[in-house]
Amino acid sequence: MADLILNVDFAPSERPGKKETGNRKHKSFLQRRRTLERRGVLKQKQLPVAQPPPGRGSRQKPGPRGRRNKKQEAATRKGPEKLTSIQPKPCPKVNGPASIAQPSATGCPGSKGTGLSSKPKTTAWGTAKRNQKGPSFPPQPTKLVAIDCEMVGTGPGGRTSDLARCSIVGYQGDVMYDQYIRPTAPIVDYRTRWSGIRQQHMVNAIPFGKAQREILRILSGKIVVGHAIYNDFKALKYFHPKALTRDTSKIPLLNRKGGFPENISISLKRLTKELLHKDIQVGKSGHSSVEDARATMELYKVVEAEWEQHLMLNPKQE
Repeated sequence: MADLILNVDFAPSERPGKKETGNRKHKSFLQRRRTLERRGVLKQKQLPVAQPPPGRGSRQKPGPRGRRNKKQEAATRKGPEKLTSIQPKPCPKVNGPASIAQPSATGCPGSKGTGLSSKPKTTAWGTAKRNQKGPSFPPQPTKLVAIDCEMVGTGPGGRTSDLARCSIVGYQGDVMYDQYIRPTAPIVDYRTRWSGIRQQHMVNAIPFGKAQREILRILSGKIVVGHAIYNDFKALKYFHPKALTRDTSKIPLLNRKGGFPENISISLKRLTKELLHKDIQVGKSGHSSVEDARATMELYKVVEAEWEQHLMLNPKQE
C-alpha cells in the first residue's frame, strides 16, 4: 500500500478585512457635506430627540378617584339638590307651676327625655364615699380586741424575727386565740428569756399559713389594740387599717398620766406598773403573750373615752 502523507499547516490564518460599506457616490456626498458644514454654508445635522422609555411618560388611565370626580362633575351639572328644612315641633302649652320645670333634650320644659333633671345625679364613687363609716364613738366592746405576739430568731445568726406564738383577748380579757406557731424557716434562736418559747412548744405548733388565716379572720373589722403593734403586724405579714389600730406605745395621754414624756415610747412593763400597779414580765421564764395582751387592753381602757374623742376630732392623727 502506498504511504499517505498529510501536510498540516498550523500558521494562523489571516482574517479577511471588512468590506467597505457604501458606494463611491455616497462617500463623495459625505465629503462635500462636511466641506460645506466647515464653511458654514450648511448647519450641522441635529440628532433626533430621544424618546422616553415606554411606561414612564405614557399617559395613565384614570383611576377610581378620577371616575369619582367625573361623577361629582356630573352631579354639579344637574344643579344643587333641594334641602328640606325640618322645623321643630311647637312645645305644648303648660299651665301652672309645671312651666318652670327644667328643660329637656327636646327644648320643652317638663317634657320627658334625656335632659337635665332637677336633682343632681349621685355617682357610685360618691355614694361609696358617703357610706364609708369609721368606728362608732364610743367603740362597742365586741369590736375591740388586744393582740400580742412572741417571736423567735431565724436566718443567719437568728437576727430575723419570725412569729412563734400569738394571743388575742377580748375587751374583758377573755382569750379568743392562743396558739404556738411553727415558722417557715428553721429556728436558730428561741429567745426563751423574752419570748418564753422552748423547743417542746414547736412539737404541736400549727403552720404559719394556717395560723395567719385564723388570726386575720378574728381581726377583720375589729379595733385592734397593741403595744408597739407594728412589730406584731410585721411578724404576721399583715397591715391593719390605720383607723382601726390603737397603739398604746404612741398615746401621749397615757405617758402623761404615767408621768413620762409624751414624745417617747415607754415599755409595756413600766406603763403597767405606773398606771395599773401590776408587775408583768417577771422571772426568767419569759413573757406571756396572754398576760401582755390583757395588760395592753387595761391600759387602753384608762384613756379610752378621752382618746377616742380626740381621734374623732382629729381623724388624721394616729
